[in-house]
Amino acid sequence: MKLLLVDGYYYAYRSFHALPGLTNPAGEPTGAVYGFLKSLRRMLKDLAPARAAVVWDEGLPERRTSLQPAYKAQRAEMPETLEAQLELMREMITLLGFSSVSLPNTEADDLMASYALAARAKGWECVIATADKDLFQIVASDIRVYSTNKTDLKTPQDGYALLDEDRVLEKWGVLPQQLGDILAIVGDSADNIPGIAGIGPKGASALISKWGSLTGIYENIQSVGSEKLIAKLVGGHTRVFENREMVRLDEDLPLPTPIEELHIAPMYDTLIPALERCGFKSLRQEMLEEMQRVSKQPAVAAAILRQGDLFG
Repeated sequence: MKLLLVDGYYYAYRSFHALPGLTNPAGEPTGAVYGFLKSLRRMLKDLAPARAAVVWDEGLPERRTSLQPAYKAQRAEMPETLEAQLELMREMITLLGFSSVSLPNTEADDLMASYALAARAKGWECVIATADKDLFQIVASDIRVYSTNKTDLKTPQDGYALLDEDRVLEKWGVLPQQLGDILAIVGDSADNIPGIAGIGPKGASALISKWGSLTGIYENIQSVGSEKLIAKLVGGHTRVFENREMVRLDEDLPLPTPIEELHIAPMYDTLIPALERCGFKSLRQEMLEEMQRVSKQPAVAAAILRQGDLFG
């Protein structure tokens, strides 16, 4: 059994920037909606998951904002033309057959981590579609990250990559469970988490590789390197361990929808007219043909719906 988790706002922004000029027949912007739907369709083709959900941020957790009140405070407001598409986007995602899940005051990466580990507990495989590096902390043989970014592809001919423990080691020089220690040292400018000035990813990787963890570094602080490096680490001690708590993922959140219920079941009768109204002609034709294939064999179609695997 394979569970697909999709980072909602990542793909919303990505689609928005990829297709900024696309509009419906009424002249309203629809590029983000179309791009998101096409991305989901591609994931289904590439991965053939049995269950899937789009996971959304819904506020910030108090445990992070209480530690660092400026957390993500620097982020710009969502562009109006993207915000105007969100309601339609979520409606169309539902019609395409995906559940949308979120929790109040919870970030998507924490909820995705909780779903991924719940899937592991059931013996399922989980694939996470995201660019959030925090989630690489839980990558393992049964939890991988889906990417279509060119920098992640082994060859130009590859359509997508599933990033595993070896790719984490290749990219950051440490195992997934050590990645949080590196992020604690270098910080994350995208989230307004300041690191230790003068220690970059390579330096942090070398330290963690040698000493195993933040605790190992500070237990051997007089042996880690030059006096200058030692001074930086000593001066940043409090911040580093605060940062480590900031990047720690919540892995046991209550699941708003049980994973067994995350079926992929397109609502063809409603979806196809909605695609027509949006002006998504090729996608409408694709879904129409799929509906016709499925409906030719009602018993088989019902079985496929129960499995959630419409696109194998």
